[in-house]
Amino acid sequence: MNKLPPIEKIHEAYSAIADERILISEDSAKVASSNRAKEYTVTWKDGIYTSNDSASYWQGYAGYPMIAVLMLQGKLTLNQTVASYFKGINWTTLNAKYKGKYAKAVAEILDGLIEQGIDVTAIENEVNAVYEQIKLLDIQTKRSSIKLPKSSNKE
Repeated sequence: MNKLPPIEKIHEAYSAIADERILISEDSAKVASSNRAKEYTVTWKDGIYTSNDSASYWQGYAGYPMIAVLMLQGKLTLNQTVASYFKGINWTTLNAKYKGKYAKAVAEILDGLIEQGIDVTAIENEVNAVYEQIKLLDIQTKRSSIKLPKSSNKE
């Protein structure tokens, strides 16, 4: 992978999967944002992945839509139990609250899980394992030629 994403994008990918916001076809996928206000397109061919989400498009790293697709394709491990802990999270609102400080957004979620008596160590271990897999992926990521969804809110 050209540029590594923030590890917190894995948590967002889990949410997209848990919320069933991904529709995969033969060589592309549509991924709805957490508030369902936007839809992103992920494409792949010959080991080259593109996406028009803000992270992939502007920052040059794999955003959560691309990571979620890679999980569903089996290129990254997908633990459905871990994914279920991130169901129903509005990342758009949460990331805005913390002004794009993704670690703070994830910490709020994990703190809530701890309050529910859930062992977040296992979740963190799984996320770290997926991140190590991302580091080893033999793919290229590129900016999509598909226009970004309207709105400048970064997710």
